[in-house]
Amino acid sequence: MRWGCKFKIKKSIRQLAEKMAEKMAEKKSKVLVPTERIERTILLIRGQKVMLDRDLADLYGVETRVLLQAVRRNSARFPKDFMFQFSQAELENWRSQFVMSNPAAKMALRRRPFVFTEQGVAMLSTVLNSDRAIRVNIEIMRAFVRLRQLITGNAELARKLAELEHKYDKQFRVVFEAIRQLMIPPETKRKQIGFTLKT
Repeated sequence: MRWGCKFKIKKSIRQLAEKMAEKMAEKKSKVLVPTERIERTILLIRGQKVMLDRDLADLYGVETRVLLQAVRRNSARFPKDFMFQFSQAELENWRSQFVMSNPAAKMALRRRPFVFTEQGVAMLSTVLNSDRAIRVNIEIMRAFVRLRQLITGNAELARKLAELEHKYDKQFRVVFEAIRQLMIPPETKRKQIGFTLKT
């Protein structure tokens, strides 16, 4: 009787351990950060696709100062084409995008941020030695690749359209113009902010 009881306990413990392992594997396989969120933080500055230090710190789950401290300790790994700092003019331009800034809420930038290019973001995974940093970095690299494919695809489409237009210029001029208009992203109308005076 005792042996049967021990066997049942061992079997139930083994089943529980297997279920826990499956749940942990499911959690690891889930995406930590949605790709759309990453793509929204990729900016075009100085003609390069970059990410701000505060956005990267948020994605990695660390404070910005911790991220920058790790970068400073490994400054040899971050040449100027991997990372650079906003100039004062760029900072002022960035600040002008916000109408009001609440210092308590830290809505705008208070200092010149560091920005990281795609190569700089890849180098960050070697500096931040955490499991989360590695997994988030993989998602960031996928987002950069996806953006590159979109840009390449649009350029390829424009090239083919130009070839067709040259070949069948007179016959399909109206069709080509309509296609070009469809390729232009629509402008969103912004709602006017503030009061309007009736005269």
